[in-house]
Amino acid sequence: MQDMEKQTPFNFTKPYDLRERLFEYACAIVRVAQYLHSKDAVARSLSDQILRAGNSAGANYEEADDGSSDRDTAAKRKIVLRELKETKFRLRVLRRCAFLTRDQDPVIRESDELIKIVATLLRNSNV
Repeated sequence: MQDMEKQTPFNFTKPYDLRERLFEYACAIVRVAQYLHSKDAVARSLSDQILRAGNSAGANYEEADDGSSDRDTAAKRKIVLRELKETKFRLRVLRRCAFLTRDQDPVIRESDELIKIVATLLRNSNV
């Protein structure tokens, strides 16, 4: 497995479609998790958690469109927000504990941007 520090740095495109942006984010989370699996048991454990939460955000956003009502859609989007916040928190812990490097900072910044977008969507909804 190629070491993440030798891979192309994270360069997030900023697609207008939030679904696509969440998809790109989920793929970045997969790459971070792969990198962390080459580290010790603590990093591997946290990588499993960010893998689940980071990918759950996109999956729940996809499901939100199939909500049975406006309230159901809003509830699913709240899950998206919670999953993004959980992922960002764990990424920050990993960074502070030196399991992640400056190379992964764009993933943390993207987490923050996605949180702001989803929070705005929720605030502006009529529910």
